[in-house]
Amino acid sequence: MINKLDNPNKEVANQIFEVFQNSYKVEAKLIGTLNFPPLSRSAKDIESSKTLFYGFFENGFIAAVIEITLKGKHLEIDSLTVDPSYFRKGIANKLLSYVLGSFEYTKAIVETAVANEPAIKLYKKHGFVEFKRWTPSHGIEKLALFKPHRSS
Repeated sequence: MINKLDNPNKEVANQIFEVFQNSYKVEAKLIGTLNFPPLSRSAKDIESSKTLFYGFFENGFIAAVIEITLKGKHLEIDSLTVDPSYFRKGIANKLLSYVLGSFEYTKAIVETAVANEPAIKLYKKHGFVEFKRWTPSHGIEKLALFKPHRSS
């Protein structure tokens, strides 16, 4: 089941934080870095965030979280994380499908590490195409992908 998460609620923010930490530790290892910026995000940061969070629930627990920003008709996927105990169950695919099917947009954009092949494969499966590569100051090579519009 997918529900919008009430991130200003401290308890919910802590649950999102836990999923982020568990997932990003695995991603940091996958891309071969110890200095992974998403790991420095606090529960307080999540609590005060103006982005939208949706969670996939399994057995009463948040198994995965997708975070998005809507800027007019632009949909930005800020994060998509799955708790490692729920890996390989198609949950990221379900969350991404839900968000892409729930909002009208002219363009959807996502960024990830070049070394994060599972994420890139998932986004390409949903029609995203790469349009940019760069290396920010933290040194992790990134790429950006976009998906053309969906309207109702």
